[in-house]
Amino acid sequence: MKEIYYFDDLEVGQRFGSGCLTLDEAAVKRFAADYDPQPFHLDDEAAQETLFRGLAASGWHTAAMTMRLIVESEFKPAGGIVGAGLDELQWPRPVRPGDVLCVETEVLEVRASRSRPEQGMVKVRVTTRNQKHEQVQIYVANLVVKRYVP
Repeated sequence: MKEIYYFDDLEVGQRFGSGCLTLDEAAVKRFAADYDPQPFHLDDEAAQETLFRGLAASGWHTAAMTMRLIVESEFKPAGGIVGAGLDELQWPRPVRPGDVLCVETEVLEVRASRSRPEQGMVKVRVTTRNQKHEQVQIYVANLVVKRYVP
């Protein structure tokens, strides 16, 4: 794998993997206390009585962990991972304490910019899976990627 991928290095269908991250209960509760203080993210007993039937990480916590995994992954776009927006975001199943998360990034579209020749737009699907290979988060993002200029 390359160290840095400029816009012109990327092609539809390329896939990039990541390392993995294990989520512990303390991290679930810490994130929730700061950013999403709902009972199913904070309290084991209260969470049993909810749709989740147990403690679950906030979707936003999953998104933050996914971002870390992407930044540390094989996918290294020139200029960094600069988002221009999301087309979709899904959380098909909850993330639980003890889950081991890994990410795959797939290039869906590559478009040169007409107004800014020094960059292009790259659409990617980012899929986060747990240790059972179940999808826990999927999003499609539009990224700004620098072109190689010698």
